Amino acid sequence: MGQSLTRAAQWTSVSDGGQGKLEFNQANEALVNSFIKFVEGFPGRHPQEAAYVFKTPLEWQTTVTPSAFSGDYETSDDAVKSKARDKNDQPLLKVDKLGELNYKIQVSSLEQLSNFLKIAGEKKVVEARTILEVNKDPVAKMLGDGFATVEGDDNSTLRLLDQTNKDDSESAADMQTKLRLLLLAQQFDMQLMNQYLKDKSQEVRLTPQQINNEVRLLQSFAGDDETCALESIKFVSDYEFDNGCRAPPWRQVHGDICYVKIKPLDANEVSVTANTAGVYKNKGVEKEKENSDYEKDGETFKDLVSLLSAVSPKFRDRITSKEFALHEEKKAEQMVTYIEDADDEADYGERPTERGEKGKDEKEEKSSKQQSNKKSKKKSAEKPKKLQATLNWKNEKENENEQSGEKKDKPEKKISRQQSVKKSKTPAFEEDYSESSTESEEEEETSDRRQEQNSDLPSEYWQIQKLVKYLKGGNQTATVIALCAMMDFNLGQETCQLAIRDVGGLEVLINLLETDEIKCKIGSLKILKEISKNTQIRRAIADLGGLQTMVAILKASNKDLKCLAAETIANVAKFRRARRTVRQHGGIRKLVALLDCAPFGSLPMTDDSEKDVTVAKCGALALWSCSKSTKNKQAIRKAGGIPLLARLLKSDHENMLIPVVGTLQECASEKSYRLAIRTEGMIEDLVKNLSGENEELQMHCASAIFKCAEEKATRDLVRQYGGLDPLAALLTKGSENKELLAAATGAIWKCAMSAENVTRFQDLKTIEALVTLLNDQPEEVLVNVVGALGECAAQEPDNRMAIRKAGGIPPLVNLLTGTNQALLVNVTKAVGACAIEPDNMGIIDRLDGVRLLWSLLKNHNPEVQSSAAWAICPCIENAKDAGEMVRSFVGGLELIVSLLKSEDKEVLASVCAAIANIAKDEENLAVITDHGVVPMLAKLASTTDDKLRRHLADAIARCCMWGNNRVAFGQNGAVAPLVKYLKSPDSNVHRATAKALYQLSRDPNNCITMHESGVVKLLVDMVGADDPALQEAAAGCIGNIRRLALANEKARSK
Repeated sequence: MGQSLTRAAQWTSVSDGGQGKLEFNQANEALVNSFIKFVEGFPGRHPQEAAYVFKTPLEWQTTVTPSAFSGDYETSDDAVKSKARDKNDQPLLKVDKLGELNYKIQVSSLEQLSNFLKIAGEKKVVEARTILEVNKDPVAKMLGDGFATVEGDDNSTLRLLDQTNKDDSESAADMQTKLRLLLLAQQFDMQLMNQYLKDKSQEVRLTPQQINNEVRLLQSFAGDDETCALESIKFVSDYEFDNGCRAPPWRQVHGDICYVKIKPLDANEVSVTANTAGVYKNKGVEKEKENSDYEKDGETFKDLVSLLSAVSPKFRDRITSKEFALHEEKKAEQMVTYIEDADDEADYGERPTERGEKGKDEKEEKSSKQQSNKKSKKKSAEKPKKLQATLNWKNEKENENEQSGEKKDKPEKKISRQQSVKKSKTPAFEEDYSESSTESEEEEETSDRRQEQNSDLPSEYWQIQKLVKYLKGGNQTATVIALCAMMDFNLGQETCQLAIRDVGGLEVLINLLETDEIKCKIGSLKILKEISKNTQIRRAIADLGGLQTMVAILKASNKDLKCLAAETIANVAKFRRARRTVRQHGGIRKLVALLDCAPFGSLPMTDDSEKDVTVAKCGALALWSCSKSTKNKQAIRKAGGIPLLARLLKSDHENMLIPVVGTLQECASEKSYRLAIRTEGMIEDLVKNLSGENEELQMHCASAIFKCAEEKATRDLVRQYGGLDPLAALLTKGSENKELLAAATGAIWKCAMSAENVTRFQDLKTIEALVTLLNDQPEEVLVNVVGALGECAAQEPDNRMAIRKAGGIPPLVNLLTGTNQALLVNVTKAVGACAIEPDNMGIIDRLDGVRLLWSLLKNHNPEVQSSAAWAICPCIENAKDAGEMVRSFVGGLELIVSLLKSEDKEVLASVCAAIANIAKDEENLAVITDHGVVPMLAKLASTTDDKLRRHLADAIARCCMWGNNRVAFGQNGAVAPLVKYLKSPDSNVHRATAKALYQLSRDPNNCITMHESGVVKLLVDMVGADDPALQEAAAGCIGNIRRLALANEKARSK
């Protein structure tokens, strides 16, 4: 029993000098019940062993009073003694009083212990638990300390058996009884352990990945739709640790993975803890730590679905229904595809440019994705379109995550007869799990071109063939001479590169890397470094296991070797599988170690320190190539690369700065890197390098600032360090260098999100310079220019005037006819911001800009639809004859009403805002009423999104102005949900809702519904608000309800 209590039982922690207690769980409950069953039945099965007197009595405090004992016991008010005695005439059971209703009991045999548990009756479970807690090794007290539970081999049984065989005295019978009792106790202990192991093997051991997958799956079944199984499910914390957990570290030690808030359709919101041992309800965990109560509330379930089934009958019925099963199967299939794609590593080769996607390309991609989901082992035969680079890295990242797993590498053709026999060190099946990439220069689909046998081969081909033969069969001296001779060829020429591959030279060069001769290694690496610039050679090197060997060389003591190996890795790691191979063989950690050179300026430069700088530069080059992979970015951070990159960023060597900044701008797509770049003081160094003369360095610095300027703190630092001036200067300097221009305009766009930066741009005449770039520029530049103009126009009225005076309105309207989705999103925002100015609106109207905006509502991209609808709102507000203008669009009103069927909340909010403006014209209101706007708006009333609530309430208030729309809203169930809007923390929602309720309250039935929903108390509080419009609407609604009540009372009195 000692082993069971030590290993199987689960104990609470010991504190304040006390002792641990048995936890209240199913495993311990089963152990206590087994103990009771064993003890109570023991005297009947083994009477001789039950009468054996313990060496030391079992002691514990009991709540069983002396009055419960009778029969074979001598009782008094304060004590109990058994009539059964040991050989020393001591009672085998004794109870003494310690205090009020508190007694100490001593038991010296299993027979007396069995009798006591029967006397305890309903208290037997509590008593048995106390016995086990106080006497954690019962066998040691029964038979003596020599039989205590120990770790490792236990020879107590063998010792007792030997003593029994040797002892011929009268005590031999006692020894045999003792042996049998020991064996019975060990047998019971073994039964408990077996049951524990059986139960343990069936336990659920949850992981963060399982919880994340289940939450994502349940989120796909959450919403207001009638087919949904629950209302909402979300994580309490958005921050995710490296191990995948979202719980704070001091809770992770208890097994907590994360905390989830779940709102079932038929129950109150539930706060759930996801633990490695299962999921269970807690007493309320919030983002604010001081308001959190992590204590368990109820039983533990194996997963979230089981917990929800117990909490919500409606959820249980919904998921077991046949209709939902089909619906769930379809969504689950989509979710599995998403999860599988998310597990593949995403590569982001972002540049400060924008990609243009045409409708035809989108259809082809969608078709390709469906094929790849059905046949994961087959690769799509379509050649991927040449991607246009973009500064819209954030959206690009999301798009590429969705598409990861779509593209699979084509199987490699055999490189040579030798390779077909030689086993590849990088298995071909890894291609099926390759990472996704957005690099425009990727060679994933490069055809395998070979020298045709019948074609006229150049003389270099045959000369290289002879040299390879010397490499294969010559001695060390001949090998070195052959390598030097091969270096004399133009290795940058494709003919020479492919000749080395075709005659089996790659295998020999890679094998030379495994020799102990430094000269052979250096010569081989120099050749590999040059020829690895060829896309086909890169793949061949990876297939032959060359990357693994080069990664191992990174630990060599020879600095020339390390430089050449790192540079070759930088060339080879241009495709997904190569980057993954580098990471999996520890290459990232070794490359980061190369960055650790002496601080710049601390000591005078010597030959050795210059060599260290060269090594660091080569390491940065390799990391730059590897950093296009998300997992590699994480590996660089974990290997301590960020502070080393920050130190190298202070270098004055441009050839060092370019790969360092290039690595940083690649990694800046990750939030953790953007935070580190800001906190490590790298923004100042990036700004300083913007003023240099090297255009490539300027481009990478501007690109890094673009990505980091998502956060306001970073934008403020760029301004404080004087970075806005050089960015503005690059608009003219980079007129010929389009990549530099795209980077500069992207950085200006993001920096313009802060009003203080916009003020500085006004002083620098940046807006006028941006307007000049609206013509004859590539789309990647236009996206950023238009985005910057939109931000400037949205924040300052003077900027809208400046855009008009600079002639920017016509080119902006012309861009509305494009097909680049990101460009359309930005240009609609810019046109909408300019339309706030009446003079600008006149120009937009004359150029038919509103019609173009309306046509974009047909676009399949929800982001384009929403931004177009937002832009339409100021156009309607500021147009001279807005009502007639809107009616002139054939099918326009029907189109915008139909968008209320969208599932995108941003689209719904923008369309509601547009309808609120359209409904200001009575004729247009009549038309959209005929198109069914009332029931469609009413259907949206149950939303919990405050932005949508605000504009939906505005639209309802406007639509109430026509016919019987007020009555129709009430009949379609829109009134009661509107009352809940008044509980929102957003004052804008309160104002819009009060106006809507005021209009709806003109119908008596709506007044009754409002009153039943408790609207009066909420509105009374808002009558005292600071907003006059809110005051007036709230008072008007209360007045209408009160008049109805008075009329009702008056009618009753008659």
